[in-house]
Amino acid sequence: MSPRPQESSAAHRPSDIIARYERHLADGRAVLGRLLGGTVEVASEGAWVTAADGRRYLDFGGYGVFILGHRHPAITAAVRAQLDTHPLATRVFLEPVVALAAEALAGVTPAGLDRVHFVNSGAEATETALKLARHHGKDVLVSARGGFHGKTLGALSVTANPMYQDPFRPLLPAVLHVPYGDESAVREALDRYGERVCVVLEPVLGEGGVVIPQDGYLRAVADACFAHGALLVVDEIQTGLGRLGAWWGIEREGVVPDMLLVGKGLSGGVVPVAAVVCRDEVYEPFSRDPFLHSSTFGGSPLACAAALATVDVLREQDVPARAHALGEWLLDGVREVCAKEYGDLVGEVRGRGLLIGLEMRHQRATGELALELLERGVIVNHSLNAGAVLRLTPPAIVPDSEAERFLTVLDGALRAVRRRIGPVASAAA
Repeated sequence: MSPRPQESSAAHRPSDIIARYERHLADGRAVLGRLLGGTVEVASEGAWVTAADGRRYLDFGGYGVFILGHRHPAITAAVRAQLDTHPLATRVFLEPVVALAAEALAGVTPAGLDRVHFVNSGAEATETALKLARHHGKDVLVSARGGFHGKTLGALSVTANPMYQDPFRPLLPAVLHVPYGDESAVREALDRYGERVCVVLEPVLGEGGVVIPQDGYLRAVADACFAHGALLVVDEIQTGLGRLGAWWGIEREGVVPDMLLVGKGLSGGVVPVAAVVCRDEVYEPFSRDPFLHSSTFGGSPLACAAALATVDVLREQDVPARAHALGEWLLDGVREVCAKEYGDLVGEVRGRGLLIGLEMRHQRATGELALELLERGVIVNHSLNAGAVLRLTPPAIVPDSEAERFLTVLDGALRAVRRRIGPVASAAA
């Protein structure tokens, strides 16, 4: 019997992997793979990803997933133990791990958010929240331009980007997109539609380019929703669980929404898992009838073992505090590097905790910088809703020495980009 591809010594050959992508996956991903030199990632640990050729990359990307890095030993141990005992449930009997994970997650969310509904992804969390809102009669959705809440049909309806929406219209009806940070625009919608409204917002725009609203914005929106009998859904899929230097972005203003969306970091970087955490009265329809909105794999023992271990590690190691301290130091360092002599390339550096954005003066410079950093062994993010913004989402577990190394690499990468594109950035600003 011939070996399966993953058993073959040639399984990781870039040309073969690209051919399989072209044949069985996506042509666009194959093109991107070629652009990135055919690099094939095969292993990871801590803040590092290893390619098939043995080269290691410092991972300052990962779209917010790896707050604990890759393969954190406590998470992998918990998942391995669950895998060896009971990875998937029959869905007939009660299962203890999902109950323990729900208790742990509710224990670190703001008081009043006690009901947990586990799903497999952030987009599914958004869909769950929208269905709950509809059940409560909230048929008018308000979300922010630049916000990102997923790409399934309902989630896409509140993700205000025509590039992703237009091929799939008609989407959900009665969706209003308002400027992010403009509380008056939310109030106008509430004044017009009142208790029919469900507002969906991020505390900081992630895919929107690390946009931080003015102080008091979330508090004002929450108060207005309460006054009108509307529902407030806060999407902390990317920003929650320590990413912003606190457990939740809503903590700064003492906001407790009706529903809190959680994901990405909840996985511990090991098993996909997400959740909606609700007030009792909001979750009541799904609480009364658990089959009204269900999932074969949502809340599986394997995923919940990862979630439970993740919450335990975040609490025991006070990861939010580490993210706050490292984030402040890193933000200052990135600003210092960019201000030193690269003002013609970088227009603004902004961030909170370990979510940092570099807004370039020209979109070409964004792509060139991302590629140059990859060439120098650092992975970063682009922003789906803000093409000129390069995002840094490093793990909180990265050693100080590697954070310092990143600043040196960034300096060299910016210098190389300037040499390559010359006056293009400043001329087109």
